[in-house]
Amino acid sequence: MNGNSQTTTTTGRILASIERIGNKLPDPAVLFIALLFIVWILSLAFSLFDYNLIDPRSGETLVVVNQLSPGAITSFLSAMVDTFAHFHPIGVVLVAMLGIGVAEHTGFINSALRAMLGVTARWLLTPMVILVGIVSHTAADAGYVLVIPLGGIIFHAAGRHPLAGIAAAFAGVSGGYSANFIPSAIDPMLQGISQSGAQIIDASVVLNPLNNYFFTAASSLLIVAAGWLVTDRFVEPRLRTSPIDADVEAEKSLQTLQGRERRALRIALWAMLAAVVLLVISALPEGSAWRGPGGSLTEFGAPMMASIVPLIFLLFLLPGVVYGIAAGTVTSSRDIIEGMTKTMQTMAYYLVIMFFIAQFIYSFGESNLGILLALKGAAGLQALGLPAALTITGIVFLTGLLNLFVGSASAKWALLAPIFVPMLMELGISPDLTQAAYRVGDSTTNIITPLMPYFPLVVVYCQRYIRHAGIGTVTALMLPYTITFIVLWTLFLLAYWATGLPLGLQSSYVY
Repeated sequence: MNGNSQTTTTTGRILASIERIGNKLPDPAVLFIALLFIVWILSLAFSLFDYNLIDPRSGETLVVVNQLSPGAITSFLSAMVDTFAHFHPIGVVLVAMLGIGVAEHTGFINSALRAMLGVTARWLLTPMVILVGIVSHTAADAGYVLVIPLGGIIFHAAGRHPLAGIAAAFAGVSGGYSANFIPSAIDPMLQGISQSGAQIIDASVVLNPLNNYFFTAASSLLIVAAGWLVTDRFVEPRLRTSPIDADVEAEKSLQTLQGRERRALRIALWAMLAAVVLLVISALPEGSAWRGPGGSLTEFGAPMMASIVPLIFLLFLLPGVVYGIAAGTVTSSRDIIEGMTKTMQTMAYYLVIMFFIAQFIYSFGESNLGILLALKGAAGLQALGLPAALTITGIVFLTGLLNLFVGSASAKWALLAPIFVPMLMELGISPDLTQAAYRVGDSTTNIITPLMPYFPLVVVYCQRYIRHAGIGTVTALMLPYTITFIVLWTLFLLAYWATGLPLGLQSSYVY
């Protein structure tokens, strides 16, 4: 018992040190300015060498591009506005927050949470939040702007530490990104890249878009259980020494809904349900405009998938307005615009950070440093010639490491699949398994890298409750999830493979 207590104390001290060091880093905006200059200097240094590597995107020799050359600098400056304006996370966050802001301002979210907490056991909040985070993957990036802040609100309203709710939701949304009961657009996207890699060896290979579905569905149970354990037994107890110092007392209200509130909530929920029913009816026909070229609602590029964020905006705006009118919190159109304005005011800091992140990611991508890192790492793993199980483990951990620097799941796999998939096929390992190993590594370190575009947004969510929260706070908060997930999920993958169970729907490849 003393040994366990001592280990817990030591781990807590390590995480506290990580938090202190992390929070001593410059402001996130300044940090990304520094990283931008570092990329420029490294690109100059590495552009002086030849690497004898082929860029899998173009088939040409890989060259590191000096970002301090006159041409690169003028391109950087001329593209600066478009780089920021077209940075994907910005539009996703702002559009969704407009609708959520109205629903919050009118009291709809507060009343809905109070009603939900009245019928949900306090001890079940953690697995519920993680599970909702996992399911949110179906809606692309919606979980970052919807589930994570609601995790903090739900925990705070239940008398629990809000940062534990944010951590649990972040773990489900991002740490368990490749675990889901429901197929999503990422499945066919990765399958297409894996198939191209496999056809380097055998042109007849055709992979099923759901070639990892059984494994990712089973992984959902693992992520919920592991995340529940880490949150309730480790993360939340540590947060007891972190008092809430922000003015969010209104969220603590757990009084029973009053008659008018209850009636308004009922009307708003019926309005929301009616909107969902109309959406489903419009999507069901085979010739529905919501379907993609392949006839699927969830395939990559399908209008349904591309419209997720606008749909979230509408599905919160509608009940928010209806609730406000019925409850008397909306007396004119100005109240609706006020709700949108207030939520945009809270996003000002986020926009500043996003400007510099967008410029950093642009320069990092243009320099080809990320591609060089990925190809060198993959070549090093290949040169080791490890047994199959250790190679699979190596892919998981190498991917997790690369994910700290290159965030996009599809971009990394486009670089690694042409190397890993053929290499493991020669060892008798299916492309399906190689892809599954990649997905485990790609998910587990999302939650500890500030280079992930939504990471600063999570910092902003935390600052709502603890003003001094920073990069170190979130990193220390999420590190236990990363360590637990990558170890348990890798062991789960190896055990799953050893049983001979299919990873997903059968592909046309014999192994």
